Amino acid sequence: MQGFPGGVPDPQQLQATMLAIEQACSLIQVHMNPAEAEKVLSSLHSSLMPYQACRFILETSLMPNARFQAAGAIGDAAIREWGILTDDNKRSLILYCLNYVMEHAGSPDGYVQSKVSAVAARLLKRGWLEFPDQEKGAIFFEVEQSIRGMHGPNRQFAGINFLETLVSEFSPSTASSMGLPKEFHDQCQLSLEVKFLKDFYCWAQAAVFNTADEILNSNVTIPEEKACSAALRLMLQILSWSFKPTLEHENLDARIKSGLRSDAINLRKFERSLVKPGSLWTDILISSAHTTWVLNFYTTLRQKYSYDTLWGDSPIAVSCRQLIVQLCSLAGAVFPNDNGDAQIEHFMHILSAVILWIEPPNVIAESIRNGGSESEFIDGCHVLLSVASLTSSSLFDNLLKSIRQYGTINLLSALTSEAVKSVLDNQNEEETWGSDALDILLETWNVILGEACADKSPMSADGALAASNLFKIIVESHLKAAADSAFEDSDDAEYFHVSVSKRDEQLALYALIARAAADTTIPFLEQLFSERFARLSQRDVENDPTRTLEELYWLLLITSHVLTDSGEGETLLIPEALQAGFTNVVEVAQHPVVTLSWSIINFSRQCLDPGIRGRYFSPRLMEAVIWFLARWVATYLVPLDVSREIDSVGRHGSQHSRKLLNSFAWDNNQGELVLDFVVLMSMVALTTYQGEIELQTLTCQKLLASVVRRKHTCAYVVQLVVDSFRPQHTTE
Repeated sequence: MQGFPGGVPDPQQLQATMLAIEQACSLIQVHMNPAEAEKVLSSLHSSLMPYQACRFILETSLMPNARFQAAGAIGDAAIREWGILTDDNKRSLILYCLNYVMEHAGSPDGYVQSKVSAVAARLLKRGWLEFPDQEKGAIFFEVEQSIRGMHGPNRQFAGINFLETLVSEFSPSTASSMGLPKEFHDQCQLSLEVKFLKDFYCWAQAAVFNTADEILNSNVTIPEEKACSAALRLMLQILSWSFKPTLEHENLDARIKSGLRSDAINLRKFERSLVKPGSLWTDILISSAHTTWVLNFYTTLRQKYSYDTLWGDSPIAVSCRQLIVQLCSLAGAVFPNDNGDAQIEHFMHILSAVILWIEPPNVIAESIRNGGSESEFIDGCHVLLSVASLTSSSLFDNLLKSIRQYGTINLLSALTSEAVKSVLDNQNEEETWGSDALDILLETWNVILGEACADKSPMSADGALAASNLFKIIVESHLKAAADSAFEDSDDAEYFHVSVSKRDEQLALYALIARAAADTTIPFLEQLFSERFARLSQRDVENDPTRTLEELYWLLLITSHVLTDSGEGETLLIPEALQAGFTNVVEVAQHPVVTLSWSIINFSRQCLDPGIRGRYFSPRLMEAVIWFLARWVATYLVPLDVSREIDSVGRHGSQHSRKLLNSFAWDNNQGELVLDFVVLMSMVALTTYQGEIELQTLTCQKLLASVVRRKHTCAYVVQLVVDSFRPQHTTE
């Protein structure tokens, strides 16, 4: 090839170099003398102008690993020697790598072709700011012809694979090191985005269109399916690009009024993001009904392979579904300025197709338990999270009502219920489809309920009922799991330890669901706790209290999350949902939060009796009690003075409920009694449970710390301690 660097090669030297590299690769494969073998390979990568030797190895060697090493050496040397290579040298290296990939597109050693393709992409980026656009266009013209299927499915796949590698090389998070400043990478990224990225998407789109009919009409797996899967992956990769923000006019007020919003924080937890390519992409993503075509293509494929329960995990199915999930995250100026109508219609089209992946939830879950694929279910959950992140809670709920007799929140409730059951049925397994789905679904609830709370707008009656029913299922399922675990001897049952952050995060999300329907869920918790508490006194009914104690342990944890927030490093306030609710409650004694609080405190007081403490209050149960009291005291016993805020918030009923919750702990000298009890209980924890480091740490750093947070409670406790040391006067 004219312009290929390295001078006139010596055939004998080329042969000797190839044999040395092949021998080194063989030694590494059999784990013999790896240090010496690595030294030989390193010498090739670091040698001056190794291009002719590497080319000889690529074209002559029968050993794939040797060819792989030769390709890598070309890339390393070219980046290192870029300054001394001529323009012809640089172009020749890039074109040689691309031609090699195309000529060997049908080779079974795909990893070698991928390596050569990666070298071509890396070198093209290195010269990106040097090469004129005309030269880049000439290179991409041949790639485009291959991607459009002009040279057969193998070259089509090779061309798509090259663009995948190129886009990855230009993305900041996956770019390889070149020893150049960040500004270089930023300029390359912006240039590719503005001048070529949309074209790449169109080429991939054309590849999918051109292969779709053959795939749908074929009864066997054909090479076109591999190319189609790769094209779908490339489209997904491009839509995952970090598009530069554009200064385009959007009627944000109109969009907000229609129920649209943009909240990408929750998507990032699952390595996803909003897709905001701007109005230049409207024609290929929105106006062309592109999303509808992709949805129909997947649905048709799904019907074709309905007999195959594992088809959902095939490359083409996975690629197509993930593209659909990403299309669900489209936002911003890519949609026309029509008060959000196009985006809402976009969501409805996607939801209408995706509903088949996740409904009915119980049937889908049973199919998965019987060996079916869970990937559709998981991707369907991702779609719901994406839609929730871009819509208000009311719009999210209404989207499904156009095709079903119930709202999206009802579906979300049913899905979450199945995920919870799956997790609890498979507690001994680290990663299950249920745990993955539950993480996504709980985050969706977090988005919905967080948005409703931020807008100070209560959830609809249907939504609140769905939340209430779901919370009851969650609690009953966990209580059963807690009781069933009562006699397990495993010390590794982290699921039921107070300090496990993953569990606490999950319980906090459960608590959000409970607060959305607090008027029913708080009395429900009080009923359950009272029943278990009463059961301990009826020893004739249950000889062994272990199961009941496990249930009480879990109820303490979930109730603590429902009644209080964690507030690490912050001043705790009574949760807004609890303050704003219960508008019909008049008497403090009838307030469900008050009733539940005193029920747990009365139970906790039992530990002061040595006999009861010995029978029931294990160190682990005491940890849960101390943990609950620490949060409860910080929230209800030492709250901020919020009287002014209360007077200016809400209706009369809401004001009354707020005042009740912010003052009930001190009514009728209750505060002093609670403080007395807290001090006594702390002494019990510190003196009776010697050696229980976690319990004593909780007592000192959480419970006692919360007591002394306010001046009036601190003064009372100090006086209490002083009085305890005064001599007792007796009368004769």
